[in-house]
Amino acid sequence: MRILIIEDEAPLLEQVAAQLREQGYAVDTAADGRTGLYIGQEYPLDAAIVDLGLPDLPGMDVIRQWRAAGCKFPILILTARGRWQDKVEGLEAGADDYLVKPFHTEELLARLRALIRRTGGWTHTVLQCGPVALDIGAQQVTLDGQPVEITAYEYKLLEYLMLHAGTVISKTELTEHLYQEDEDRDSNVLEVLVGRLRRKLDPDRALNPIETLRGRGYRFRLERAAG
Repeated sequence: MRILIIEDEAPLLEQVAAQLREQGYAVDTAADGRTGLYIGQEYPLDAAIVDLGLPDLPGMDVIRQWRAAGCKFPILILTARGRWQDKVEGLEAGADDYLVKPFHTEELLARLRALIRRTGGWTHTVLQCGPVALDIGAQQVTLDGQPVEITAYEYKLLEYLMLHAGTVISKTELTEHLYQEDEDRDSNVLEVLVGRLRRKLDPDRALNPIETLRGRGYRFRLERAAG
C-alpha cells in the first residue's frame, strides 16, 4: 500500500513515515502543500495523511484541489486543530477521517487500515475469500484456518490482490503500490512472489487463487465472503 504524508513538522513527519514503513507501507512524503498536491495528482496512492497548517498551500486547499481533479484515494486529516467546526470543514472539503494531535500511533494505523479496507468494499479487518483469510490488523494469513507462513513482500502482494479481489491488477499497478521509489522494480520479482504465493495457498493445485491474464496482469479469483 502506498501512502503519502504531508506534514511540515520534520520530526513528526520522519516518525510517522518510519512507523508506516515498519508496517510494510510504501511511503511518499512532502513538507509543504504544493509538493504534496503534485504527488497526489501524479502518483498512484492508496491513502494520504494531510496536515492542515502547511506552508505554501494549506492542507484544506490541497484536499479540495485533489477532489476537484478527481483523486479518489481516502484522506486522513492530521492536525492540531481540535474544534468541531474544523472537523466539519475538513470532511466537507473531501477528507474521510480526522485525527487530532497528539495521537497514538496505534490509532493512526487503525484508522488508516480502516480507510483502505473500506475503499476496497470490505467492512471487517479479516479479508475472507474462499478458504483464504487475511487478517489486516495482525498481518496474518490462514488457509482453512491453518496459519500460512509468508514473507513481508508476499503479504503486501496478497493484501493488495485480496483488497481488490475479482479485479485485474496490472504488474505496473502492483509495483507502483508496493514498492518505494528507490527500490528495485524488476517485474520478474513479482512473478517469483506470485509463484511462491500460489504454492503456499494452493499446495494441492485445486484452488487456483491467483489467476494470470496474459498481457493484463493478475486477479485474485476466489469469491470474497460478505463484508
